[in-house]
Amino acid sequence: MARAAQLLAALAALFSAAAAGGDASPGKIAVVGAGIGGSAVAHFLQQHFGPRVQIDVYEKGTVGGRLATISVNKQHYESGAASFHSLSLHMQDFVKLLGLRHRREVVGRSAIFGGEHFVLEETDWYLLNLFRLWWHYGISFLRLQMWVEEVMEKFMRIYKYQAHGYAFSGVEELLYSLGESAFVNMTQRSVAESLLQVGVTQRFIDDVVSAVLRASYGQSAAMPAFAGAMSLAGAQGNLWSVEGGNKLVCSGLLRLTKANVIQATVTSVTLHSSEGKALYQVGYENEEGHGSDFYDIVVIATPLHLDNSSSNLTFKGFDPPIDDIQGSYQPTVVSLVHGYLNSSYFGFPDPKLFPFASILTTDFPNFFCALDNICPVNISANFRRKQPQEAAVWRVQSPSPLFRTQLKTLFRSYYSVQTAEWQAHPLYGSRSTLPRFVLHEQLFYLNALEWAASSVEVMAVAAKNVALLAYNRWYQDLDKIDQKDLMHKVKTEL
Repeated sequence: MARAAQLLAALAALFSAAAAGGDASPGKIAVVGAGIGGSAVAHFLQQHFGPRVQIDVYEKGTVGGRLATISVNKQHYESGAASFHSLSLHMQDFVKLLGLRHRREVVGRSAIFGGEHFVLEETDWYLLNLFRLWWHYGISFLRLQMWVEEVMEKFMRIYKYQAHGYAFSGVEELLYSLGESAFVNMTQRSVAESLLQVGVTQRFIDDVVSAVLRASYGQSAAMPAFAGAMSLAGAQGNLWSVEGGNKLVCSGLLRLTKANVIQATVTSVTLHSSEGKALYQVGYENEEGHGSDFYDIVVIATPLHLDNSSSNLTFKGFDPPIDDIQGSYQPTVVSLVHGYLNSSYFGFPDPKLFPFASILTTDFPNFFCALDNICPVNISANFRRKQPQEAAVWRVQSPSPLFRTQLKTLFRSYYSVQTAEWQAHPLYGSRSTLPRFVLHEQLFYLNALEWAASSVEVMAVAAKNVALLAYNRWYQDLDKIDQKDLMHKVKTEL
């Protein structure tokens, strides 16, 4: 009886909103997931619909999602996404809006390890680094840079389109608006194939490109070119992170939005309707048992895929049914090890002479992807990076949990090991088609864009797109959705 009364009340509220005229704003919006996508979409939705709309954000874990920290020896360290590219414009805006600060950078040198020796070593001299790249690989690094810059220049158009209120109902439409069929084709061709075509050598791909992709995606140069280009752009630019921890962006946006964060696992979304308008019943489970509530708009801001418990989320009452849950995600394990690096494994018997703070790997050895001497999220003015012979906190990225023997290979000895296991990125190639943002009239799937490329900024771009999509569809402003030739339209609007 209580459930029936709840439904009647929700339908009555929706009917009175409809009677108030076509300009009535939505009463309640649900967001499933409080990672960067969910937090950003809550902020953007309130920006567009105004402060009177109630926004409920459901989160089964902790706010921040894949932005998270781990405490080691009374200091906090990033265990999720560690840094952002200087061209991450939405993230830059969030930091300014929330009054957060960029963390002070503590410079360290990088190298790429090929299993037996370093295939490439960074020095403290920029010109020497360029000479070494040229000596080993000819002009491959310049060709790579030109290829990446061309992709990024076109991708940056999305910010102009979004500033003018344009949105896209599917990933393919969004990509086509930015780079036409070339961008769509880049989701079907491999990084290696694309780079070979522009004159990058196979050796450079094997030594350098593969190492960057392993560190960022845990995948090889066989992954799609578009996702690879976005990852390689992140390796080239000036990187930054947030003082106090990157997850502060998520909690800050939710606080600013005054969103109602509900600690619960969403289990179902059921379609009801009134006077021709959709109404969605969101079912959830928490410590107190089962519950549900009704919403005008629902945004799924958590991955829906075959090997994720989120995919236990069922969609009921939809015709045709919503069954576009396919593909898998790439598991990544981050181990924070407080201990002494075994520099002998990397060819440096004397640890005092080991010069690197960051080590990427080619396809061999395959038990770890990257190893970094990391700094805490709060860096004091007198902070200095630990010397290689001292005990430090190292972040090890690996495809699966490290065995004790593997830890002993990398470290002479250690005090502690703490791990975080993520379904970090889509396993590219495990899905045949690009998903859509629109699952139903006012039901949206934010993480669809991850199947083109996966990063924190990409999730923020997806959040803005979904908020605009919801707004434009709610007020039937269809001229702002899936428009062709947007570069020309935006120029004439200026």
